[in-house]
Amino acid sequence: MAHSLSSKKRVRQNAKRRMINRARKSQIKTQTKHFEEPLSAGDAKAAEEQLRLAAKKLDKAASKSTMHKRTAARKKSRLAKKLNQLKAQES
Repeated sequence: MAHSLSSKKRVRQNAKRRMINRARKSQIKTQTKHFEEPLSAGDAKAAEEQLRLAAKKLDKAASKSTMHKRTAARKKSRLAKKLNQLKAQES
């Protein structure tokens, strides 16, 4: 248990940041699921739009230090790879 005023404040700040970070990560997971729905249906156009939104959320999380920049880049790359595989199958 924190005793000093500064450590009590730090506990409050950590709890607040944790909630914000968890919400951002949850949004990323949700957006990824929204991307995979049209991907599994074979709709490249809708999947491309969802990829754009997912990339936006990943960039936001990386810029706010919710996740490391390279982690966000890796996740975006893997999503784009899935989309490119779908496009290759169509043509």
